[in-house]
Amino acid sequence: MNAPLPTAQLRQQLYADMHPHNLTPLWEVLHALVPQQPNTPCVPALWKYDQVRPFLMRAGDAITAEEAVRRVLILENPALRGQSCITQSLYAGLQLILPGEVAPSHRHTQSALRFIVEGSGAWTAVDGERTTMRPGDFIITPSWTYHDHGSESTGPVVWLDGLDIPIVRFFDAGFAGNNTDKSQKVTRPEGTSLARFGHNMVPVRHDAPYGATSPIFSYPYERSREALEQLERTAPIDAWDGVKLRYSNPLTGGWPMPTIGTFMQRLPAGFGGKAWRQTDGAVYSVVEGEGEVVIARGEQEQRYTFGPRDHFVVPSWHTARLSSAKGAVLFSFSDRPVHQALGIHNEERLS
Repeated sequence: MNAPLPTAQLRQQLYADMHPHNLTPLWEVLHALVPQQPNTPCVPALWKYDQVRPFLMRAGDAITAEEAVRRVLILENPALRGQSCITQSLYAGLQLILPGEVAPSHRHTQSALRFIVEGSGAWTAVDGERTTMRPGDFIITPSWTYHDHGSESTGPVVWLDGLDIPIVRFFDAGFAGNNTDKSQKVTRPEGTSLARFGHNMVPVRHDAPYGATSPIFSYPYERSREALEQLERTAPIDAWDGVKLRYSNPLTGGWPMPTIGTFMQRLPAGFGGKAWRQTDGAVYSVVEGEGEVVIARGEQEQRYTFGPRDHFVVPSWHTARLSSAKGAVLFSFSDRPVHQALGIHNEERLS
């Protein structure tokens, strides 16, 4: 009678025999699939605008907006190079348009945001309505809506693009289409959407023109800044966020986009924030002022000094702490709506 095989040999033989049948043992990968805490491969990163801008201008010399369709430099997470994403679920890039150019009309399943970083006088059009771009404005391109961009400015205009490309790719649900016209026909005066839905009132009889996305596709910075300034004067300052507001859909009170949450916050002068961490990775664009963010995970800590038009990413479940000696305004976006819809969002505010 043959002696029984050692356990290790039995297992290896099992694995080898079942491999051709596309089977694999869960127990060999369980700890990686269900970790003790979120374990993102993403790392913190900072993009200084003064260092990025020359490359944008060189791109303007190298290719036209029409040739490129969208002349964008992708902000790639250093740990995810070649994957066109800033976190595993979000895409971010800086787009340039020059005077007289038009980025041709197209549409896609992916939802997009534009946050204006530099310059005024360019425009974006969504389903027949244009809005003029000004620094600090938050503009939405809802899923499957035709959109094009153009510029009547005398100088370059740059904005931050944020999209849910990785999320849509995960679900294998991406579609795209080109318009027959390079620039879509304008059918409504500028400001129509804001007039209908942007004053805490809505038409008595209406539909949701963009489905789950806000019917307001342009949120002007002047209104956001006014709200932050008033709250800074009259309301308690949050020890973690300073004064922080989220953008909302006026029809539902929920998020303005089904997959991307957007925020604006003011760090008062002399603010030294407490640390927090959250499961949704967040991308920040510095609107005004200067400050510092400390991002840590375990024993590793990154300290970044930021100024106007700089961008940085705080990955999932990394501890972050914001401070500002002279005050600052920050725009940010994350995939929090998806986390909350799935019931998996978690946040810790550390003392």
